[in-house]
Amino acid sequence: MNTVIPKIRMGFVGGGEGSFIAQAHHQAAGLDGRFELVCGAFSRDAKNNERTAKRLGLAPSRCYSTWQSMLEAERALPADQRMELLVIVTPNHLHAPVAAEALAAGFHVFSEKPAALSLAELQGLKTRLDSSAGLYGLAHTYLGYPMVWQARQMVRDGVIGHVRKVLVEYPQGWLSQDMAGQGNKQAEWRGQPALSGVGGCIADIGTHAFSLAEFVADQTVTHLCASLGVHVEGRQLDDDCAMLLKMAQGASGVLIASQVCAGEENSLSIRVYGDKGGLEWRQEQPASLIHRSLDQPMRVLRSGTGQPWLCEAATRRMRLPAGHPEGYLEAMANLYGDFATAIRTGGVDNAAPGVPGIDVGLRGMAFIEAALASHSSDVKWTPLECHA
Repeated sequence: MNTVIPKIRMGFVGGGEGSFIAQAHHQAAGLDGRFELVCGAFSRDAKNNERTAKRLGLAPSRCYSTWQSMLEAERALPADQRMELLVIVTPNHLHAPVAAEALAAGFHVFSEKPAALSLAELQGLKTRLDSSAGLYGLAHTYLGYPMVWQARQMVRDGVIGHVRKVLVEYPQGWLSQDMAGQGNKQAEWRGQPALSGVGGCIADIGTHAFSLAEFVADQTVTHLCASLGVHVEGRQLDDDCAMLLKMAQGASGVLIASQVCAGEENSLSIRVYGDKGGLEWRQEQPASLIHRSLDQPMRVLRSGTGQPWLCEAATRRMRLPAGHPEGYLEAMANLYGDFATAIRTGGVDNAAPGVPGIDVGLRGMAFIEAALASHSSDVKWTPLECHA
């Protein structure tokens, strides 16, 4: 007789009307098919909160005015009814405090990035996580793409030889003008250090480029030399950055992230070169991975189920045959899928295998602070140190 496995009951903090990222999380969790939204504290605006809960089909009794009251009430419910996983889709300043209290209350946590406002704050969260039985995941969605895993495996297998050069860039154009002054809520909170943290562009999208570089090249950044800029008058946080990288196994790198590249959408891309060839992946064409060799014609590997030349880690993250595009939502759904498996079968060291965890968060915060320190310094190279 088949045993029915109950869906994982999840709740949201943040994600009221107007939140793009919350909608993406809802859709990605639904795409995976193993989650059920049971509660939420979506907005400090009572009417927004109520409208969001109604639109999502929640009972009024499971719509909470604050995240604190939600944790308290959910913890008091019977074990087969209460929330199991808390999803945090708030501005940055709440990521660590909400995660810490949720873990203390016995819930798993899946948080938007960056994981905290500072490295010190995140180290405190790691201490809380280490003393809990909870799992913690970070929504670095681009690490859910199948062909990113394919590229990493090819690097590990020595297909391009010893890695020498890493070029990663993430140009956007949506902040080329003063969007905060035009009433754009997403731009408003991102421009306030108390809500966003000490980094602007470097935290918002620079961390994506950084984590992608370390993941695909399969080595850490040890030093960087960074220049950060502010191009829109009155803006308090950086909107543009460029830097040189030194990596642990001898590779050199260049990272560019900017939100003032007018006309660009989300053009995250990475090129990794070894002594035998190179790999290239672009987020806006995620189904293709370009492989270049010294002595062979360039080839383009395409995603899709049943392709014998793709590695198991990539194939497992695909749902459709070749030629049927899978994109951002599917990549995020892969993170939800790995998280679901870990919740039901057990994680490793408070993490879900395949999902970026607290260690990736610590690396990201150390990257932000090292980039800011480098920009303010006359010293050429600033070490990137991350002490858990």
